[in-house]
Amino acid sequence: MNEPKKLMRSTQNKMVAGVCAGFAHYLNVDPTLVRAIYVAMVLLAGFGVLLYLVLWIIMPADHWS
Repeated sequence: MNEPKKLMRSTQNKMVAGVCAGFAHYLNVDPTLVRAIYVAMVLLAGFGVLLYLVLWIIMPADHWS
């Protein structure tokens, strides 16, 4: 059987902590797209920085790289 995907931080394709790259891998999209959405969240909604820090703490590092 197929194992379910797990959301994990990327240790290979990271810019800061690998959170956006981990989401991109999980969603099978380009990491640049996820990073652009994150920047828009920071600029428009203002809660992106806190969300990123929380995800950095709770998301485990990847085992698929």
